[in-house]
Amino acid sequence: MAGNSYGTLFRLTTFGESHGASLGGVIDGCPPGIELDFNLIQMEMQRRKPGQSAIVTQRKEEDEVQFLSGIFEGKTTGTPIGFLIPNTNQKSEDYSEIKNSYRPSHADYVYEKKYGIRDYRGGGRSSARETASRVVAGAIAKQVLKDIKITAFVSSVGSIFIDKPYQDLDFSKIESNAVRCPDLATAEKMENYIKEIKKQGDTVGGTITCVIQNVPIGLGEPVFDKLHAELGKAMLSINAVKGFEYGSGFCGAQMKGSEHNDLYNSDGTTKSNLSGGIQGGISNGMDIYFRVAFKPVSTLIQKQDVLTNDNNIIEQQGKGRHDPCVVPRAVPIVEAMAAIVLADFYLLNKTYQY
Repeated sequence: MAGNSYGTLFRLTTFGESHGASLGGVIDGCPPGIELDFNLIQMEMQRRKPGQSAIVTQRKEEDEVQFLSGIFEGKTTGTPIGFLIPNTNQKSEDYSEIKNSYRPSHADYVYEKKYGIRDYRGGGRSSARETASRVVAGAIAKQVLKDIKITAFVSSVGSIFIDKPYQDLDFSKIESNAVRCPDLATAEKMENYIKEIKKQGDTVGGTITCVIQNVPIGLGEPVFDKLHAELGKAMLSINAVKGFEYGSGFCGAQMKGSEHNDLYNSDGTTKSNLSGGIQGGISNGMDIYFRVAFKPVSTLIQKQDVLTNDNNIIEQQGKGRHDPCVVPRAVPIVEAMAAIVLADFYLLNKTYQY
């Protein structure tokens, strides 16, 4: 199956299914000599893993990473970095009822029509569990980037939004609550709402905002490989993502040019940053910021009409362990994909001869 690799110089290929023996990946193009902080890698995995709070899926996975190659005496060697993440807590019997049916808004139907076969256990390859491999690669990419700071947080759940610009938020508060929202009053409202939705057997969507600081000028390529285009592609590759906007985003469509233009200071910085740190597809040194929209999780613990493989409509109730809202666990995934994109462009930029 194609489409399992991302990146040009810093390139990740992932493999594995939700209920298989393990997930894993191979990272090509990581520079040699980088001293890896394995505690940081595992910490990123802990942020994504299931079972971490009352408002996420209760599947219990330690998500401990086993590195197989590309690292010697704690440093990268420049050769492919291979790794495994064992699956230890599958409950495949929870999915036996959907062996012959297709869940609404899942990939069940299209996978079977495309390939003629599908792994119905937890969605197989289409499961969001695949993103664990991305978080490993993202944690390594962050260590390639060193001085660049990537911070994501939950900015909305349902109709509950943070009503402050990111510059007024205390990012140190993000990990202080289960929702990963830096505004504590809003976080409490979000958490209570998710718990209420969970009791109803329903799900809810939300948005994640990501801020990238200390980005050097010049990352990104003209025309087809623009920095924001690659960020958009990376974010839209994450399960359940329905939208991406950077800088002024869709609000910019309502503005006049005289309102939207970022006027320069004498040092090349800009007085405003509606461009979102990217102009002409290339980073301009200002903060890059974007927002990613996640749909409600498709599996509901309530009855719905489903299509069977003999073209009948039946009523079926979802089973298994699922997130009532995906955004709290998706925060490290957004950061990881942003890091992979930036590491790729960072290395590409170093290949130019001036």
